[in-house]
Amino acid sequence: MNPFTFYNPTELIFGKGQLEKLDEKIDQLGKRILLVYGGGSIKRSGLYDKLQAIFEKKGCHVRELAGVEPNPRLSTVKKGISLIRENELDWILAVGGGSVIDCSKAIAGGALYDGDVWDFYERKAKVEKALPLGTVLTLAATGSEMNKGSVITNWETQQKHGASMTFPTFSILDPENTFTVPRNQTVYGISDTLSHVFEQYFSHTKEIPLQTGFAETIMKTVIENARKVLQNLEDYDARANLMLSSTFALNGLLATGVETDWATHSIEHAVSAVYDIPHGGGLAIIFPNWMKYVYKENIPRFKRFAVEVWGVDPAGKTDEEIALAGIDAVRAFFNEIGAPSRLADYNIGDDKLDVMAEKALPFGPIGNFKKLGKEDVREILKMSL
Repeated sequence: MNPFTFYNPTELIFGKGQLEKLDEKIDQLGKRILLVYGGGSIKRSGLYDKLQAIFEKKGCHVRELAGVEPNPRLSTVKKGISLIRENELDWILAVGGGSVIDCSKAIAGGALYDGDVWDFYERKAKVEKALPLGTVLTLAATGSEMNKGSVITNWETQQKHGASMTFPTFSILDPENTFTVPRNQTVYGISDTLSHVFEQYFSHTKEIPLQTGFAETIMKTVIENARKVLQNLEDYDARANLMLSSTFALNGLLATGVETDWATHSIEHAVSAVYDIPHGGGLAIIFPNWMKYVYKENIPRFKRFAVEVWGVDPAGKTDEEIALAGIDAVRAFFNEIGAPSRLADYNIGDDKLDVMAEKALPFGPIGNFKKLGKEDVREILKMSL
């Protein structure tokens, strides 16, 4: 295990009816609020009206930034920063999934920064102070509600980068707020959660039994509850288990003392920067191909993954055959839940392979399980066509 420092200051407020806790948060953080949300599902679900009732009761001054894109754009972030400055707002309430929360983190850091907020994403600056941010989560996927990561797309330059921005002060997670998430977005969330675990599980770090066991339990919980929720989108217990799994998949715990990878995320960011596809869909396509490309770097790890997570029977098989059976099980599961399996599913051909391979490496080679250069990335993308 490697040396580490673990820090996570986000207060997690979980369960049915927890929206009422927003009252005390307004008392703590102030009544001048920027409300950030996406395409309007919070209005259809009734959540928006519940929020408005709380704001009215507390006498809040609320400005809204609606219409955050699934791959949140720099132009939207800049609109939010302007709203904060023009209206002298105290804090931000992000109501939605990872896209809305990532956008809100960028606004929180950018509002108190004199330069261009894109500096943080190009690694030219680090966030030193940020406005307080609270979240009400409506989609189990990214874990953004309990970490400080933020991924933003600069559509003008077709770049998509992540940055370390700010932790939410609090996050309210009521599984009932995910009942109205459509089937396809539920599938993308499942794929995203599993992919976050994969990025941290496939590591050469030795003697990490706790982190390994925790990762395997999250993966098995997601697999089991994915099947339940796709039978009934309003299964409270299945939604709750998926929600907590996605939070714990990326709140820093799995990465403690572990060298993590993140190459597949870099590759997917390049694809969705150029083609604007759903992040979870892109990951479901690319991850099994990354696995096939790198598994020989550590066959015992892939063997364990096959047996412990997917229940592959090792009898009569070589270690390599067991490892490959585990990778096949990943693809079979993604197919079972209706995730895309080829870039062709999004009408993506081979005409921009070099452009995407280039964009996947903005800061040099990617990954730690196996260091990948441009030709490696191009090959994985080719396998994904």
